[in-house]
Amino acid sequence: LVPSLSPAVPTALSMKETFLVLSLHNKLRSKVQPPAANMQKLEWSEELGQLARARAASCLEGPAPSPAPQLSWSEAMLPAGTGGFVAVLERWFAEGHRYDYRTGRCASNATCRHYTQLVWATAGWLGCGRHHCPGPHGPSEAFACAYSPGGNWEVAGTPVLPYKQGPWCSLCTAGLSGCFKSWDHGGGLCEVPRNPCRMSCRNSGRLNMSSCQCSCPPGYTGRYCQVRCSGQCLHGRFRKEECSCLCDTGYGGAECGTKIQFPFHACDVRIDSDCFMVSPEADTYYGAKTKCQEKGAMLAQIRNQKVQDILAFYLSRLEMGNRVTDTDFETGNFWIGLTYKTSKASFRWDVGEPSSFTSFAFGQPDNQGFGNCVEMQASAAFNWNDQRCKTRNRYICQFAQEHIALWQWDP
Repeated sequence: LVPSLSPAVPTALSMKETFLVLSLHNKLRSKVQPPAANMQKLEWSEELGQLARARAASCLEGPAPSPAPQLSWSEAMLPAGTGGFVAVLERWFAEGHRYDYRTGRCASNATCRHYTQLVWATAGWLGCGRHHCPGPHGPSEAFACAYSPGGNWEVAGTPVLPYKQGPWCSLCTAGLSGCFKSWDHGGGLCEVPRNPCRMSCRNSGRLNMSSCQCSCPPGYTGRYCQVRCSGQCLHGRFRKEECSCLCDTGYGGAECGTKIQFPFHACDVRIDSDCFMVSPEADTYYGAKTKCQEKGAMLAQIRNQKVQDILAFYLSRLEMGNRVTDTDFETGNFWIGLTYKTSKASFRWDVGEPSSFTSFAFGQPDNQGFGNCVEMQASAAFNWNDQRCKTRNRYICQFAQEHIALWQWDP
């Protein structure tokens, strides 16, 4: 037997016993009948454990602490060596055989309060303690468990039911939308989902569970930190938000180190002073952006309805079979240079300016699949749709007036 200890020095449960007490609580909670629709998974609270140890160290002398909205108690005194917490919890759970869920009451002259507290669905935190106590009839052991939030409430003399009946996890709250079920559980328990965002950050980025946004390490950007930044900008300026270079006129490439030789092609569509080129191949958004920049251009910026109407008409007349040289594309859509910036909570052009003109299709943007890059969507008359940036689309490059001027200077 463990030697008796002074009530003034309560001893904490070992890590093994803490795990046993917590896992057995959750196992028993998963086996209630009728099944519980909103039963929460309990988590261990060291603060509650300290309170429970202090209560057990008093050898349960005096009345139990009064229940409070955030705290309820269950306690027992057993002869030493009769099975520890396993025996105590199984005894408390066995009270359920005398409990009538329909009325919320126990059989005559019986107690069920230990059972109803053990299976109180909205209790989320648990702490327990035990203590060896001397006695006139031999040593005994005091057991105490504290639960938060509390339970065993009544309304005008009518007991509140400890849980709501229904299929397991069918009435979990929004904050506890996960459903935990161990191999030895009878049903599922509501828990904080391991990853409520259903996404992960790459390249050692950190996921903020509350905002579902990645905080990227230096050198990476993108919704998932999947895009590697340019190392330096030789002839251009570095855009921290984009984590890439915006090249000066006449230069291209990832680091703006390539002198562009003009002209290298003819315009597909000329609108006022700007020239637009429709790609014959497909790429991801960031791949398309790089390829436009290698040509001394940028992904198209559609700033008004006139440009939108003309490009939409041109794309609708384009015979895709005669134009596509890379058949590894997923859609008939076209990337333009607009992305959603989480730090700004708005769509912005690649040059960093907000989009005052938009032409999103009906119901868009809808963030379907965490889409934060914008395409002209063929099925919506080439109005816009937010799409996942890794989708392979064709794309539209735009040459501004200063680019076109160089075609005469650098033949």
